[in-house]
Amino acid sequence: MKRNIVVAITGASGATYGVRLLEVLLAAGCDIHLSISQSAVDVLKQELDLTVDLDNFSPSMLMLDSGAILRDPKLQVLRSTAGISSDSSNVLGMGMGEPGGIHYCHWRDLLSPIGSGSFQTDGMAVCPCSFGTLSAIAHGTSANLIHRAAEVHLKEHRRLVLVPRETPLSLVQIENMRRAAELGAVVLPAMPGFYHGVKLISDLVDFVVSRVCDQLEIPNALIQRWGSGGVGLGIGD
Repeated sequence: MKRNIVVAITGASGATYGVRLLEVLLAAGCDIHLSISQSAVDVLKQELDLTVDLDNFSPSMLMLDSGAILRDPKLQVLRSTAGISSDSSNVLGMGMGEPGGIHYCHWRDLLSPIGSGSFQTDGMAVCPCSFGTLSAIAHGTSANLIHRAAEVHLKEHRRLVLVPRETPLSLVQIENMRRAAELGAVVLPAMPGFYHGVKLISDLVDFVVSRVCDQLEIPNALIQRWGSGGVGLGIGD
């Protein structure tokens, strides 16, 4: 049975984390319910030179139908694990044994299915998560669909992963992270490790995305884990 995952991309720096997460979840065969905030549109353009039209959205705007995805060896492992054929599967396929699909949910559409607790999902990630969004989630201020979907995941006791990316942090931001964690969210700052054979910036991105997938219980081999393949062995204090 396919897993339903909600992904929200908001206006924090680090848009590449959100796009990579979408690639990985698609390759893992998940169905994604995607919502993108208005501020995220500006960040996607600034950081990745991607032009996104929220009123006429297509996954191609995020390069999610690119042949490069099919050639990514890490994603090929995910596809194989999900029982997906490398030869004939479409990256946006919808059937069992095929990569997942994207169901777009406009951030202003409070009538979207993900705004209701009766709509079954297997978790939600806000990646990256602006501190404005984190504050709204921590204080139950549902001004848009992203806030509401996060509130639903908290009240239904489903996994909610928040990925803030900012430094330094104010006391207000720290308190909001504490409050969100107390309410049941997983606060997973975009703080990559450097012990897994980092050679490229993409390796650092994959570290964070791998940890998000771990929290969503999505099997993945995006990184070389500590204690495997010699990582973490023979290292002194």
